Amino acid sequence: MYHKIHFQKYHGTGNDFIMIDNRAGVLDGSNQVLIAQLCDRHFGIGADGLILLENSEQHDFAMRYFNADGWEGSMCGNGGRCTVHFAQSLGLIQNRTTFEAVDGLHYAEIENGIVSLQMGDVNQVEVYDSHCFLNTGSPHHVELVTDLLHYPVFEKGKQKRYGAPYFEKGSNINFVEPIDEKSFKVRTYERGVENETLSCGTGVTATAIALFETGKTKFNQVQLEVLGGTLEVSFEKIGNTYQKVFLKGPATFVFEGVWKV
Repeated sequence: MYHKIHFQKYHGTGNDFIMIDNRAGVLDGSNQVLIAQLCDRHFGIGADGLILLENSEQHDFAMRYFNADGWEGSMCGNGGRCTVHFAQSLGLIQNRTTFEAVDGLHYAEIENGIVSLQMGDVNQVEVYDSHCFLNTGSPHHVELVTDLLHYPVFEKGKQKRYGAPYFEKGSNINFVEPIDEKSFKVRTYERGVENETLSCGTGVTATAIALFETGKTKFNQVQLEVLGGTLEVSFEKIGNTYQKVFLKGPATFVFEGVWKV
């Protein structure tokens, strides 16, 4: 007797996710093997991650994000934006929402498929000679390079992700090349996916803040070109804290289906 799991597939600038309405508990989030199988691009549906939309006692819904390896992950910015679109399609919200995620509450607005998601405040940016490190809901290493199009992102990203000082805990690794003072190209090696993704929401958020902190841009609204499209990050710096941090871009429905377990 098959157990049916209904799902929808979304992407945010190429960062793709399996979305499941789990308010009735149709999928056990502790089933790491099943989640990894669903995300497998050869033997499953295929995705960078899986997101469960669940009940919240005080807010519109709760979001749980799982990496493609099946383990529950830290905050995912593009996944959060896709979850807002998914919640709207389910009739849970209209154009505004506040929802729970692993790193706290998030406010978001959606209009014509464009989602503006408020990220958490950033209180600390570690600046080194070769890179910056900061946490935007997930840990991020941000490094300027030249000729990003031909840069060995997978090889260098994998090396740095496991290297000092990150080791087993790891960090996402972002490589950045300026276009002009207000726009930058970004490519990201994501832990958990253990590969380059077409886009990383928390990564471009970290990149914009790191560039501002180090004087590489004077603008607090920055365009980030990723392999899957363009995202916008805006913020306010008050004292040493980056506040009102927003990640804005499209969230796109791809298809829906049923997985039989």
